Amino acid sequence: MIRFDAVSKNYPNGTTAVDELSLELAEGGITVLVGPSGCGKTTTLRMVNRMVEPTAGTVSLRGQDIREIAAPELRRGIGYVIQHAGLFPHRTVLDNIATVPLLLGWGKKKARSRAAELLELVGLPASMAKRYPYQLSGGQQQRVGVARALGADPPVLLMDEPFSAVDPIVRGELQAEFIRLQKELHKTIVFVTHDIDEAIKLGDNIAVFRTGGKLAQFDTPERLLAHPADDFVADFVGQDRGIRRLSFVKAADLPLREGLVLPADSPVARARAAGEPWVLVVDGDRRPLGWAAVADLPAGGTLADAALTPLGHTFSLAGDSARAALDAALLSPSRLAVGVDPQGAVVGVADAYELSAAMTGDGAVGDAAAEEATAAPGTAQVETTEAETAEAAATGAGTVGTETAGAETSGAESADAATAEDSVSKVPVAKDETVGGSGGDADGAGSGSGGDGR
Repeated sequence: MIRFDAVSKNYPNGTTAVDELSLELAEGGITVLVGPSGCGKTTTLRMVNRMVEPTAGTVSLRGQDIREIAAPELRRGIGYVIQHAGLFPHRTVLDNIATVPLLLGWGKKKARSRAAELLELVGLPASMAKRYPYQLSGGQQQRVGVARALGADPPVLLMDEPFSAVDPIVRGELQAEFIRLQKELHKTIVFVTHDIDEAIKLGDNIAVFRTGGKLAQFDTPERLLAHPADDFVADFVGQDRGIRRLSFVKAADLPLREGLVLPADSPVARARAAGEPWVLVVDGDRRPLGWAAVADLPAGGTLADAALTPLGHTFSLAGDSARAALDAALLSPSRLAVGVDPQGAVVGVADAYELSAAMTGDGAVGDAAAEEATAAPGTAQVETTEAETAEAAATGAGTVGTETAGAETSGAESADAATAEDSVSKVPVAKDETVGGSGGDADGAGSGSGGDGR
């Protein structure tokens, strides 16, 4: 779908932003670009929609050199999402979302109908349609931005650290929503982040860039964690990459035992006969009630008479990974993880040693086939003027604009101006995009107040 062939980007001051990058991004998948500040992640992303023009080499989209496509037309077919939603402050939520369909010549009724559908798709209630951006939380604004990016259903989506400006809880929610949407929509997504955990969680493939614009490794998350290409990649991924690898082992594949799981009406003597320091007490539906320390059990009666210690947390065999199971074991007072089925009924327990033994040699972790690492140059970030960033947000959203360096313009004004001068082009726009406007490029690009007009 997206291909870089020996792409370089050099600037007059001697900065090499991209150095002969050769990389092919699969259609319908999520490719995450990750690396330290200044490594060229965002420059690489911006060359896809011609916000940055390469000095040498070719960027192609579905086999066509993107230089053969007029920049405004190209940008309307590519969704663009940045850190801040960059919504038009003077437009309602519904009208913000309808921006791109209106640019593409849809009637107002059809555009607003599509906007209402997208509002629901991203998990926001219809009651928010008439609100203005200032009346929304940061997470809600970001969801509106994603909805707006999906307005004309573009095939390609560029996301430049879209979730980095919100708190960890909201960020986790947005990541989960993003995964859900991608399962439904199957867009080709290029995603930039500094966070290796986010890259591992979201990416089908990960490109690790090193400082100086070199591509250090391109691989699946599993292969990246199991076989880092060199010391730089190993250091960047972190010394806890062994723990991260557990994310790729399904909890359903873990061995569990039932001997320590007893109903609350079991005699105390039966718990003692188990020969273990702890037993897990469950109700009639096998839902966990708590741990009973055998040494503290009453002389007689049933486990219902015993003082129970809270579980910590359980892990689900339906959707969790071995990482969640290990965490449950480490936090449990008994040091035993409790596995439950989708109804919350206990399936069995396992300790950390049993869980780690199950990891050893697991094919899902270490031996999965992966794409060959591409030893290609990466990209480095360079400073971008405020006007360029604002214009980029506008054009990325689908509004016409050309790269400008100079006058400082607010994102909304820039996008509105682009909207006024634009002749509508019937090119599909990429989905899941949040048009952004205040988008400081974490790789070194300057911040700007972002426009929303996609």
